[in-house]
Amino acid sequence: MPRARLEDFMLPTGVKAHLYRLLHDKGPGNGTLMVLPIDQGLEHGPRDFFPNPPSKDPEYQFRLADEGRFSAIACHIGLAEKHLNAWAGKVPLILKLNGKTEIPSDARALSPQTAFVEDALRLGADAVGYTLYVGSPAQEDDFVQFAAIREEAHRYGLPVVVWSYPRGEAIAQKGGKDSFYAVDYAARVASELGADVVKLNIPKVDSHLLQSAPTPYSDLSISLKDAVEAVIASAGRSLVIFAGGEKGGRETMLEKARLVMEAGATGVIFGRNLWQRPWEEGVALAKEVRALLKDY
Repeated sequence: MPRARLEDFMLPTGVKAHLYRLLHDKGPGNGTLMVLPIDQGLEHGPRDFFPNPPSKDPEYQFRLADEGRFSAIACHIGLAEKHLNAWAGKVPLILKLNGKTEIPSDARALSPQTAFVEDALRLGADAVGYTLYVGSPAQEDDFVQFAAIREEAHRYGLPVVVWSYPRGEAIAQKGGKDSFYAVDYAARVASELGADVVKLNIPKVDSHLLQSAPTPYSDLSISLKDAVEAVIASAGRSLVIFAGGEKGGRETMLEKARLVMEAGATGVIFGRNLWQRPWEEGVALAKEVRALLKDY
């Protein structure tokens, strides 16, 4: 499946200019995106840093983003204000504008706003990030909160990257948050609400999960690559990047990257798979991912 091209999109001039910088000035530099997220400290707490204790210091991730030549680093405002200065101009920023802890149940998942578009402008960010919980009973408040952020970001020429995550009891009853049905729906919702870039998890193609989904999903027999292609198509004229998830083996990670790029994705957002490793190993693997993306 051919990858979406920025020049085919009708976008506000400022939004298009910032996306061009992310797609061509940094990272692989060929219209693909390679993003390093470090929002897990808020979302998961310190537990994610135990496998590699030095990674608890955010300087580890900022240095990795620089030496690994990522397209951008994605983080919350506290880390950006305290650590970005030394890397300003060298490491592009996607500033996350909302977030939550994992302590409460996800039954009514909602990430409250924690920063503002004005903060992103002040910090020189090239985009803002927003976590959207599709299917949560709190989605009414989520949609309204997102609409205000999207409108302000676009007014000031900043792209919006949406972490589109299926959540809630209704999603669980229809096959779960990682099912093809749920991820496909999340891709479409993010596009319909105005995302410029959509961050998704790779769907699980499991006949057992699909049995609980609405028709025609419940009747489908589909390969993983075809499911990823379908999800990208559902995102329409939004660029799509896929997460690497929890740390896995080197070959598994690279295979994920190949799969989504061959399906037409714009890039990847790999965090724990890289910074949970010892420094030299993480840098080397980041360079392998970058080289792989350059082939597309």
